[in-house]
Amino acid sequence: MVKIIAIANQKGGVGKTTTAINLAASLAVTEHRTLVVDMDPQANCTSGLGFDPRMAVNSIYEVVIGSISAQSATQSTEVPYLNLIPANINLVGAEFEIIDVPSRECLLARALMDLHTQYEFIIIDCPPSLGLLTVNALTAADSVIIPVQAEYFALEGLGQLLNTIKIVRRRLNPNLDIEGVLLTLFDARLRLSKQVASEIKRYFGSRVFRTIVRRNIRLAEAPSFGKPVVLYDAACKGARNYLAVAQEVLQSNITPRLANLTGQGPAFGSPSNSSGSKAFSTPSISDQKAASSS
Repeated sequence: MVKIIAIANQKGGVGKTTTAINLAASLAVTEHRTLVVDMDPQANCTSGLGFDPRMAVNSIYEVVIGSISAQSATQSTEVPYLNLIPANINLVGAEFEIIDVPSRECLLARALMDLHTQYEFIIIDCPPSLGLLTVNALTAADSVIIPVQAEYFALEGLGQLLNTIKIVRRRLNPNLDIEGVLLTLFDARLRLSKQVASEIKRYFGSRVFRTIVRRNIRLAEAPSFGKPVVLYDAACKGARNYLAVAQEVLQSNITPRLANLTGQGPAFGSPSNSSGSKAFSTPSISDQKAASSS
């Protein structure tokens, strides 16, 4: 059974695309069939996996507007077990073109249904907004990973994202869950990074990934070579971080599924696996100021 995970945060520069590329590649190198769907018109996920967005004739844009199937847009990547549905600049106009389409929020979910039996994981890279493209991704997803940068304004705007998730859950996708909050761009030398990390863990509790993705020059360099970091430098700290994140995702999904099939444990997403309501509250700016002044 496929697990569809959206990588979402309306703030830019928090590591969404880096997480989408490297989480997917890390799942693939452990021989799990994985698909990346680039839903960002900037197409950084596409270029980061070695494709020129300008040459993407069959892209997610054509899939969303219904002119081709998702299968027709799928491309093989340099990483075994990893495929990509690329994006290009045409995706900018998709929100306007589908605005009058019935059930426009469900277009991506319907398009991906034909691929469910082909993959174990589908990772969707969302744009830095809460528009119709992101809503399509959340409607299609089983869960969402929220990358959060370990800096002062990291929590600003998270309330809007969590509210959008609640609305999507209530109206479109009742099974949507929060896979986890992932701390990114962490600099252990900075006291502020540690304070922000502490605040995020205090408010999100067990929803926070145990692994923290630290600032790493090799991780930053890899996209310019069109490679995930596990191919660019598998020994670097960034590669090890994302392999650890992938291991957490596998433990949260594969193991509970197997346990459920054998009657040895609850299914993933059951009440015993979900955290309390506090995980969906966000700290105010005043809370952050108090933390940074302490």
